[in-house]
Amino acid sequence: MNFGEWQRREPKEAARELRRRLETFLPEAQRRAAVASLVPDDAVEAEFAAAPAGGPLRGIPCMIKDMYDVRGLPTLGGSSFLKEVRPAPERESRIVRDLRAAGAVIAGKSHLFEFAWGLTGENAHYGDCEHPRFPGRTSGGSSSGSAVLVAAGIVPLAIGSDTGGSIRVPSSFCGLYGYRGVPHDPRIADAVALAPSFDTVGWLAADPGDLLAATEALVGLAPPGSAPRGVYLEMPDLDPDVALACREAARVLVPPAEASLRDELVVTFAPAAETYGVIAGLESWKLHKKWADRYRARYGPLLQDRLDRSRTISPAQLAAVEPSRASILAAWSAFFSTHDFLVMAAAPFEALAKDACVHANRLRLLNLTAPVSLAGLPALTIPVPLPSGLSAGLQVIANDPKSAVFRWALEAFAQSSD
Repeated sequence: MNFGEWQRREPKEAARELRRRLETFLPEAQRRAAVASLVPDDAVEAEFAAAPAGGPLRGIPCMIKDMYDVRGLPTLGGSSFLKEVRPAPERESRIVRDLRAAGAVIAGKSHLFEFAWGLTGENAHYGDCEHPRFPGRTSGGSSSGSAVLVAAGIVPLAIGSDTGGSIRVPSSFCGLYGYRGVPHDPRIADAVALAPSFDTVGWLAADPGDLLAATEALVGLAPPGSAPRGVYLEMPDLDPDVALACREAARVLVPPAEASLRDELVVTFAPAAETYGVIAGLESWKLHKKWADRYRARYGPLLQDRLDRSRTISPAQLAAVEPSRASILAAWSAFFSTHDFLVMAAAPFEALAKDACVHANRLRLLNLTAPVSLAGLPALTIPVPLPSGLSAGLQVIANDPKSAVFRWALEAFAQSSD
């Protein structure tokens, strides 16, 4: 059901349908892995009934990644101990308040990769989130529960976050449309932080029109003008089927980059994964060092490994990656002086099987997502079907979170899929 179909339901009927989907659209183990907590049925029905008639998201049920605060529900952050050490919030998170003001109905909260520190949808405490149509393959993360609940058709909209790719990767793996905002937005400032210089709010939807409506309601996009200028950058190390599918899908929007520009950007972006890993890892360590030793046994194995890596990052390592960060920022600045947007693949492969969720593949993902994260740029993710029935994704990258490029791209893909 898309936004319009939900909005045509009477409040009692909508609340009943939401509960039915929550109870039946996923196997029980996956429901536990994806759903952190739910708003009681009577309160959900009351929200459907009270949704303002003129609200742009009136009557749209939405799940919230469990790093934002919702009244009456705990904030676990994918962790086994966060609620014991984090002060009780004084009010709901800004993104939740904005959703309510737009008429959305908060249905509950979704699980995530522990502390949002990963891209593969795994969680040692609550269970790994799998692709809802391909059991045994990851949903991607860290906005894993949000992606699963939208991809399974339970809700049409879910809120996530993206630090190093946590909207872009699950959107790609699960065949969803995603929007990634920019760091330091007020709607990420009151969330559980991972790396504050890179953390961004974002959301996912299964329908391009729905993502456009949500982004218009929450961000406000610039009005359309003349056709924007962009190019497709084919990065190295894509699986052959992904490279072909992304190349073909990008033609809906743009031509390929000229050889000189392509070569310049590929070389400049090459150290992005390592650079991001050092800078973001150090920021994450600064947040976790107060807990790292005392609560070590209550972190999952993947987080223990990440903490061990991050605690050893030295000033010399940080100094060594600063030139590459400066080069990446300069390259983006030069690019946007002559272009409105860049299109790149968002993931180099289809949704991974559990045994393929290894560090080497995490680096392959970051090779594509980190250039955007290092520059703090907003991006859309557009799903790209693959012959296997799985999906890849395209990043549509602009330099303004309100860019008209995003409206133009979503409308283009909506028309191409009709």
